[in-house]
Amino acid sequence: MNVDLPFFRYHPDPVASGSIHASAESCVCCGRSTGWIYTATFYSAHEVGGRFCPWCIADGSAADRFAGEFTDSYGLDGVSGDVLHEVTRRTPGFHAWQDPHWLVHCYDASAFVGEVGYSELAEHPEALEQLRTDLRMDGCHDESRLESLLTHLGGGMTAMLFRCTVCGDHLAYADAS
Repeated sequence: MNVDLPFFRYHPDPVASGSIHASAESCVCCGRSTGWIYTATFYSAHEVGGRFCPWCIADGSAADRFAGEFTDSYGLDGVSGDVLHEVTRRTPGFHAWQDPHWLVHCYDASAFVGEVGYSELAEHPEALEQLRTDLRMDGCHDESRLESLLTHLGGGMTAMLFRCTVCGDHLAYADAS
């Protein structure tokens, strides 16, 4: 993790996840070149002619100025209004093939760890089992096909890994092209 960046409780390492990159580009919100720039999603009805620095995300000024959100509130059911605001308006989003969404556990938003394949997912059996259950509910009832999908993550399907900020359990959802 990069100590120069602001801390994001719900996305603790946005450099590793690819949401924030080293860059000389100036922030469209504050106009400063901080050495870092955000490259993932931002949803706004306003035209945004550039990217944001991590500090304008962390303090909420980017979301306020452009009346937007970094993450859709889909999936954030049951969290407090403060948590919802922090995740959608003060936390970097992440890259995904489908619309990215945040997972909730223990009545709090979970921390986004990153996009992972089978070997990384297998290090967190609770997340792997949860993903198996979700894929079965989505219609994949053939166990050999299910295991093949999971062991071949990284091609047309990947997993988004999260860690519960309360109990530490890991969760995941499948993202497909």
